[in-house]
Amino acid sequence: MPRRTRSLVTACLFPVLTAAAAGALAPPVASGVTARPETVPAAATLTPSAQAQAVYNRMSSAQRIGQLFMVGGSATGVGTATATAITRYHVGNLILMGRATTGAADVRYLTGRAQTLTTTAATAGVPLFVSADQEGGQVQVLQGPGFSRMPTALTQGTWADPTLTASARTWGTQVLRSGVNVDLAPVMDTVAKGFAASNRPIGFYQREFGYTPAAVADKGTAFLRGMQASGLAMTPKHFPGLGRVTGNTDTTAGVTDTVTTRTSADLVPFKAAVTAGARFLMVSSAYYSRIDRSHPAVFSSTVIGGMIRHDLGFTGVVISDDLGAARQVAAWSPGARAVNFINAGGDMVLTGNAPGIPAMVAAVTSRAASDSAFRSRVQAAVMRVLTVKAEYGLLAPRLPVTGSLDVRTKTALQRWLGVAQTGVFDTATVRALQTRTGAPVTGSWGARSAAALQDYLGLYRDGVSTWNARTVAGLQRYLVTQL
Repeated sequence: MPRRTRSLVTACLFPVLTAAAAGALAPPVASGVTARPETVPAAATLTPSAQAQAVYNRMSSAQRIGQLFMVGGSATGVGTATATAITRYHVGNLILMGRATTGAADVRYLTGRAQTLTTTAATAGVPLFVSADQEGGQVQVLQGPGFSRMPTALTQGTWADPTLTASARTWGTQVLRSGVNVDLAPVMDTVAKGFAASNRPIGFYQREFGYTPAAVADKGTAFLRGMQASGLAMTPKHFPGLGRVTGNTDTTAGVTDTVTTRTSADLVPFKAAVTAGARFLMVSSAYYSRIDRSHPAVFSSTVIGGMIRHDLGFTGVVISDDLGAARQVAAWSPGARAVNFINAGGDMVLTGNAPGIPAMVAAVTSRAASDSAFRSRVQAAVMRVLTVKAEYGLLAPRLPVTGSLDVRTKTALQRWLGVAQTGVFDTATVRALQTRTGAPVTGSWGARSAAALQDYLGLYRDGVSTWNARTVAGLQRYLVTQL
C-alpha cells in the first residue's frame, strides 16, 4: 500500500495514569525491538506490527490514548478547539467537516498545516489520519477545482464495474493529492427500493449503491477498489447497516432496527468490503433489537467483538459513527460514550465536537488507570491504530520542514512525482512538476512555474522567480502528507 510524534497532561486538566497503569499499557516488547527510538531499526526493515510496537514503546500513555480519537475540524480551516485537541490532548486523527468548495489547493494548505501540529510533544511525531466523507451526491465534503463532482452512489451503481472502479480511482487520486488519506466511504447499507424514500439516513439521499445486498456488494466494492488503488484508506459503513430504519441517528434518538439479525443477507456487502481490503470499518449507533436490544451497536460487544472481529474476521480499525453531537447518543455523557465504545471493542472514537474531547480523553484515561481489563482493550486498540498507520506509511521517517531545497527534499519530490530519484532538480523533475501543477511544460524553472506551484500548494503568489524558503517549506509540508 502507498504511504501515508507531549508528555502526560497535567493533573489540573484531567487525571493522569498512575505509574503502574502507565506501565501496564505497554505490551511486551517484540523481540529485537527496543523502546529507545534512536536504536529502533529503520522502518523499512520492520513489519507494520513491529513498526507499531516500536512507536508505541516511545509514546507516553497520554499520546497512546490520543491515537484512539478522531476529532472534527472545519474543512475550510482547523479551529482553535481542534488544534488544542491535537496539541494538548494528543489526538491523533482528524475529520474534515462541512464543505470545502474552493478547491484542492486550499485543502492542501489546510492538511499540510494540520500535520505540523503532530510534534514530538503532541503525538510523538506520528502523523494524522485525515478523513472526509467523500461519497458523492449530497455527501461530498471536498469540492471545487481539483475535485470532480461525484454523482450519488445510486447513480454510480448503474455503471459497469470497470467504469466505476476507474472513476473511483480518479476521484481517490484527487482526494489523496489534497492531503486527505482516509475516505469515510463507501456506504454498504442495503435499502429496499420501496422503502428508500422513508429511510432518512441512506435512501432519502440516494447513498445506497443498489436495492439488494448483491448489488451493494458488487458496486460498493467496485468503488472501494478504485478509491483504494489511489492509496486511500477506505471505511465501509454503517455496520451492521442503516437500511432498515426510518430515523437518522444524527438528528433522532431511539433509532432501532427490528429486522436485521446476526446472519442477515444485509451483512454480505460488509463482508465483501473487508475481503476487498478495507482497513477501517464504521459501526452505527442505531439499536438492533434482534442482535442486542440493550445497547446501540456502537456500544455493543456482541456487534463489535462478536460480529465484526469474529464473524467477519476484521483485524483493522473499528471506528464509531459520530459520538459528538448525534442525538442517538445524547443520553450518555461524552466521557461515557468514549468509554463504552472502547469497552465494547472499538478502536477510534469519532467526534465532530472538538470541545468535548477533554471530557472524553479524561474518561478513558481515568478508566484505564483503574480497570485492568479496560486498560488491555486500550492497549490493543492503540496497537491496531498504529499498525494500520504503519501499513499506510505514516510511521516512516518524514521529511523535515526546513525551507531548504536540499537533496533530501529533491529526492522526496522525485519520489512523489514518480521520476528517477537523483537528488538533483533536473529537467525530468522540472517537467514532471510542471505537469503535476499545471504550469507550462518547458523543462526550465522560472517565475511562471513558481507561481503555478504556489497556486497548487494554496500559497499566495509572491512574485518569486525561482525558489524561496516560503515556497520550499510549503512544498515540504505538502510532501509530508503524500509520502
